Amino acid sequence: MPQPCNVVIFGASGDLTFRKLIPALYNLAADGDLPSAANIIGFARREKTDETWRAELKETTAKCSRSGLNEEAWNGFASRVYYHPSEFGDAAGYATLKKKLDDLDAKSGTRGNRLFYLSVSPAEYGGILAQIASAGLNQAAPGAWARVIVEKPFGTDFDTARELNEHIAHAFAERDTFRIDHYLGKETAQNIMVLRFANSIFEPLWNHRYVDNVQITSAETLGVEARGPYYDKSGALRDMVQSHLVQLLCLTAMEPPTDLTADAVRDEKVKVVRALRRMTPADVARDVIRGQYAAGSMGGKEVPAYRAEDRVNPQSMTETYVALKLHVDNWRWHGVPFYVRVGKRLAKGGGEIAVQFKEAPGVLFNSEEAPLGANQLVIRIQPDEGVSLRLQCKVPGSTLHIEPVKMDFHYGTSFGRQSPEAYERLILDAMSGDATLFARRDEVEQAWQFVDVIENAWHKSDSPPPLCNYASGTWGPKEADDLMRLDGREWRRM
Repeated sequence: MPQPCNVVIFGASGDLTFRKLIPALYNLAADGDLPSAANIIGFARREKTDETWRAELKETTAKCSRSGLNEEAWNGFASRVYYHPSEFGDAAGYATLKKKLDDLDAKSGTRGNRLFYLSVSPAEYGGILAQIASAGLNQAAPGAWARVIVEKPFGTDFDTARELNEHIAHAFAERDTFRIDHYLGKETAQNIMVLRFANSIFEPLWNHRYVDNVQITSAETLGVEARGPYYDKSGALRDMVQSHLVQLLCLTAMEPPTDLTADAVRDEKVKVVRALRRMTPADVARDVIRGQYAAGSMGGKEVPAYRAEDRVNPQSMTETYVALKLHVDNWRWHGVPFYVRVGKRLAKGGGEIAVQFKEAPGVLFNSEEAPLGANQLVIRIQPDEGVSLRLQCKVPGSTLHIEPVKMDFHYGTSFGRQSPEAYERLILDAMSGDATLFARRDEVEQAWQFVDVIENAWHKSDSPPPLCNYASGTWGPKEADDLMRLDGREWRRM
């Protein structure tokens, strides 16, 4: 259960705080899930009063909350929201923060429990963590706890990820460190293990004997918007594949854990990352497609090319699309390709995992002249969270005509209630000390080691693979379709 605590948000004036964190905390309070003895303290450089910050938060929360804003619920929540102005490197600011937290403990009964949320640029992490440790804020009183939530990106390559992890380790133990990936807070992502291990009809088929391929897709209709400077240094591979999509691949491919404790689950996920077949430069050239969106039309409106976006290098070689063919070299997945793709300015937005089963034997109904197609299980991560299973059925009538049909499950209609936002679940888990849905240090570093090989083949090779263009509003470069056609397969249309 989530425990009473003081939540300190570093970067209280930032976009993430206004659009995601405060609305998530407000929704928890409105639903009665936030502990009654819990306070939120915003830490940022700008000079503001409690009242000023509360008024700003109210305006954005009304727009961003999944359930709107109830005046009575907001007033109760806002009375527990405070602002603490200070420079991130000012030791005096942390000393006064410590006094404020001690006073709130005495006033609210938060028992000395502290949850620090680093909603700032990763460049600020080291200095903030050092100041937290210097002020003794990371040292909890007997029976209490102090924890830290760290936002992605967790570094930009293996070396920077390891350096970042060292900064964290000097201030907080691994058990008190929560590396947040909001994809894992989505309801369907959490349901993958339940779908696999609580339903005996799936697990016996979840292997190379019955699965032909697995496709993992994260598609966006948006461009880089206001994130040009960040995205131009990152790109789709480091921004999405290393974190979100590798996490989904791990949940899809992992073995059953011995129990549901955080480390038992994360042990199995790490094994998947270690089993990913490491690529040579030749493998990267053959099995990885990188693309960049050109000008095109989205919803009847003309949109610019990536290189014409605000604050993007006009000669940029940064990829906005990646398609990869991956292999998990273990017994369960021997010979089964995992096709992963992510891109911006695509024809449709959404995220899903599609498990394509092998076709039925070529006798009776399934023949080479008229193949029926294979069964397919689709796990929709967003926006319409749910699961669908494609079956072959006879069309009513006097002749034998077979067509595919879907058995569909939707979270919204099946349970009659809104799914909580990802940040709501993850913040509650951090308050409870449950790190199951958070990335562990070895998991992050192993993922970077895999991705670094691809990055080096692109940027440190004498003959790097080409950067393919694709028109905005399409499904990506034709080379990504060719990647599938060479294997006699095609991408699933969302």
